[in-house]
Amino acid sequence: MAMSHSALKRAHKVTPLKPTKGEKDVKLIPLLITLAIGAILWFIPTPEGLDPKAWHLFAIFVATIVGLIIKPLPMGGVAILAITSTVLTGTLALSDALSGFQNSTIWLIVIAFFISRGFIKTGLGNRVAYMFVQKFGKKTLGLSYSLLISDLVLAPAMPSNTARAGGIIFPIIRSLSDTFGSKVEDGTQKKMGSFLSTVAFQGDMITSAMFMTAMAANPLAASIAKDVMGQEITWTGWAIAAIVPGIVSLIAIPLILYKLNPPEIKETPAAAEIAKEKLKEMGPLKKAEWNMIMVFVLILGLWIFGSKIGIDATTTALIGLAVLLLTEVLKWSDIKKEEGAWDTLVWFAALVMMATYLNNLGMIPWFSDMMKGAVSEMNWIWAIVVLALVYFYSHYFFASNTAHVSAMYAAFLAVAIAAGAPAMLSALLLAFFSNLFSCTTHYGCGPAPVFFGPGYTSQNKWWSLGFVVSIAHILIWGIVGGVWWKILGLW
Repeated sequence: MAMSHSALKRAHKVTPLKPTKGEKDVKLIPLLITLAIGAILWFIPTPEGLDPKAWHLFAIFVATIVGLIIKPLPMGGVAILAITSTVLTGTLALSDALSGFQNSTIWLIVIAFFISRGFIKTGLGNRVAYMFVQKFGKKTLGLSYSLLISDLVLAPAMPSNTARAGGIIFPIIRSLSDTFGSKVEDGTQKKMGSFLSTVAFQGDMITSAMFMTAMAANPLAASIAKDVMGQEITWTGWAIAAIVPGIVSLIAIPLILYKLNPPEIKETPAAAEIAKEKLKEMGPLKKAEWNMIMVFVLILGLWIFGSKIGIDATTTALIGLAVLLLTEVLKWSDIKKEEGAWDTLVWFAALVMMATYLNNLGMIPWFSDMMKGAVSEMNWIWAIVVLALVYFYSHYFFASNTAHVSAMYAAFLAVAIAAGAPAMLSALLLAFFSNLFSCTTHYGCGPAPVFFGPGYTSQNKWWSLGFVVSIAHILIWGIVGGVWWKILGLW
């Protein structure tokens, strides 16, 4: 089945959403709810054995999490209100309230956003995806795997899974679905669009879990883990621990979805031809793409081996960004325009600051001691299983991975350690689940509405598939992962 270049371009084009006329950043009712929750907690008497400042910071923290969920302001605005509140109330000194901006982990993720812009600007991300489609795309199932491999290759250097999946992978799915006559408008989405979109979304949750730099909240979890357990999760340690269960999930999930949500079109010989035409249209690798490849190899190598020569992950990211600027793959104007990175800097700084001082002021140790009695009679394996399941399925109540990690990660990690579970095992398992739990709903993370929004899959179908996939993830990462982590000596 052929398709003109102009039609391909139209199908591949993503039109940015424009704010509706008169839309305001400040939403009064959600703002009042957020402030009311913070005030109620603030004036509740401080629990015995806890520093009043810790309780007051907890009140601001909970109000911030509520704000991130119901969005009275954009996330950066909520973070600024939180920082301001900690200073005006005397809960923290100004230097303490701004300390999050000094956190090297935050700068790692911000710089990684800038680096990921290079993949999009140069077209290298699209080229990689089309290369795999050309190679493996002759059957619909093979086509789905080619999209997941593309996502996997891009994941280590693209911390925005929304940009990765929504900006590179989804437009290709849209183009291919239209080419094969699978459109929502005429009720033919089951031909191909529904299957490809659900596989690509679910696969993005897996690749996000496999690398510390593959999802924006992963470094936040790593930073919190270091505060709670006093050990650092390295980039390499994360990747090695995730590689085996991650690959098993990437193999298994498309097969599960192929059975539960089968495409009507099983053979797609034209897909490889379309990808071939697209690559021909793109021409040979350009200088900017070669430079991007060089930087990608450089930073990946330093993330893996840099610790042996005294170069940490954030320094590696700085080196990569510096090379991109020197080679003019990126210009400073590109850096200034990367709104997602600057937005991330602000709200990550607020969340990391509050998480750090909740621990320093004794809130997390107090909660851990309080919960220790509840799990003291329980074998640590059963304790971590129960905690992990509650942590996973509580994501039905969250519309953001970051909000969920900020609200629950530190407390659940502290309780798991108090129950006798190995610290690093607990930290990594909860960190992996901090990505995988987004498989459940159509609102649980940034990429979800991108894939759900066009209507290829109904909400009931999306939720039912998500629940089955969640069980598969828990079994794979619990059993296969558990054996692998035993081999690695994590328990």
